[in-house]
Amino acid sequence: MNSEVTLKCMLGLTTPSEIMESPNTKSAHKFAKPQSAIQSTASKGAVRSISPQHANKSPPLVSQKGAKENTKPQDFKLHTQERAAKRALFNYTVATKLYLLERQKKQIEKLQKMLRKEMIPRAQLMPFFDRPFFPQRSNRPLTVPREPSFHMVGGKCSSSISCI
Repeated sequence: MNSEVTLKCMLGLTTPSEIMESPNTKSAHKFAKPQSAIQSTASKGAVRSISPQHANKSPPLVSQKGAKENTKPQDFKLHTQERAAKRALFNYTVATKLYLLERQKKQIEKLQKMLRKEMIPRAQLMPFFDRPFFPQRSNRPLTVPREPSFHMVGGKCSSSISCI
């Protein structure tokens, strides 16, 4: 803050009397010159005043190369249309994936509900007594009984029964 005040005072943007009147600059009283000293230096031409309009401006930049005379502006192409098309395609794919996932989830829930319903133990149905049951004769031939062969081959038993 002090350096700002002294800089403004040196550049001639403010006078020391304005600085002393402002309540925010208590330490500015130390650096302010008396009014008579300012008037004496101003009359001698030692203090150079800079107008506030030119204080912040820098000298204009002059390019050393000459401007090209026959230049034409190039056509430019914005990528907004391409990006919009890509975004629409992306949004469509995301929407289809979400739809398929939701549909698959509903199918799984439906299958689970059906399986839970089937898992409930139920009593067997009563047989129908109004119609008599007549078993049908089988078409398969009867098995012919044979005797087992327990003879020894080579001194060992051929069957799993131990020989005594």
